Amino acid sequence: MEFRNAIFVVTEERFCPIYNVADEFNVLRDAMTIPGVKPACLILVRQIMRITEGQDALKRHSVFGTQKVKFECGGCSGLIRFEFKKEKEYATTQMKLLAAAKKKRENKELEEFTDMLRSFPVFAPLGDNDLYDLFTLLRFKKYDPDEIILRKGDPGAHLYIILTGKVDVVGDGGESIGEMESGGVFGEMSLLTGAPVGTSVYSRGVTKLAALTSKDFKHVLHRYPVLHVFFYRLLIERAGKMSKNFTADIASGMAGDISEIHVVDLFQMINSTQKTGSIELKLPGGNATVLFSDGEMVFAKYAGLSGKDALFKLLGVTKGQFVYSPGIPAEAEDYEVIGGFMGLVMEGMQLLDEGADLPDGMMRPDSRSDQYF
Repeated sequence: MEFRNAIFVVTEERFCPIYNVADEFNVLRDAMTIPGVKPACLILVRQIMRITEGQDALKRHSVFGTQKVKFECGGCSGLIRFEFKKEKEYATTQMKLLAAAKKKRENKELEEFTDMLRSFPVFAPLGDNDLYDLFTLLRFKKYDPDEIILRKGDPGAHLYIILTGKVDVVGDGGESIGEMESGGVFGEMSLLTGAPVGTSVYSRGVTKLAALTSKDFKHVLHRYPVLHVFFYRLLIERAGKMSKNFTADIASGMAGDISEIHVVDLFQMINSTQKTGSIELKLPGGNATVLFSDGEMVFAKYAGLSGKDALFKLLGVTKGQFVYSPGIPAEAEDYEVIGGFMGLVMEGMQLLDEGADLPDGMMRPDSRSDQYF
């Protein structure tokens, strides 16, 4: 049996670095199209093309009278299972009606919010064609009043964009520490920094969100590098707001756990308050030292690296303890600034996101437990 004109759909996914459940692959003779803006996995492409040429054995079983043919791809660190959905020419009338109804629902939601999404600052750098491709990756979610969207400490998996309604950022004691309305973006810090969810978020009133999975978010950043600037500026801005709550502690020294405050936030506190001091970190990969002079980083050492390479590697740390102490050694007072703080963080975070060309074996955090608000 050959599938020269067919559609295959992902039915199960375990840590596949690219595709999600429900992604579809369309085959027309010797050509294949893949979902949205996602890159092509050559392992999967070769496997599907072998299937369409009748080279692989087919596993068939009947479900409600409809033949389903299942396959598996496990050629890398992840695993996906996918199945033959239908041959294009032989789709039943019922299948066509169901597909048309699903497409209509998706298009209706997309059309309802397209103009609104275009007006949001996050999408301002993109043209209409790029926006349409990106919007097809969005999934729309509705929350009733006082529903939890993100819970502190939980692994998250999405970037959220508020379409209608309002969300409340809630502290450990249940107090409100911030609100966001239509156009607000949250969840991105987990996808950029690799730390667990740091703050709970609740809906206030009926709220509708557009969600982008962590994998799709990474694909979008790779496809549209201009969005890196928006998200990294947002990251720095949020870290700066958080630092205001710790100014008094910084003045006399402070200590804590990296799981509670990410190193980006920690360094931003020192930078935004223009403090001179040293940070000693006890980490799984060894001890690290970072020195600041008037808020600028002048020294960093970790895992045999120094300068900005040490900083870049520290940005991928999600576990360990730190101690901040005012003042630096006398010999460090003449050290030159390593570089502009924001530029360094943006460069390092982009390297983490790309997972390539990292200094001396630097690795990004495991994406299976990487979420942080």
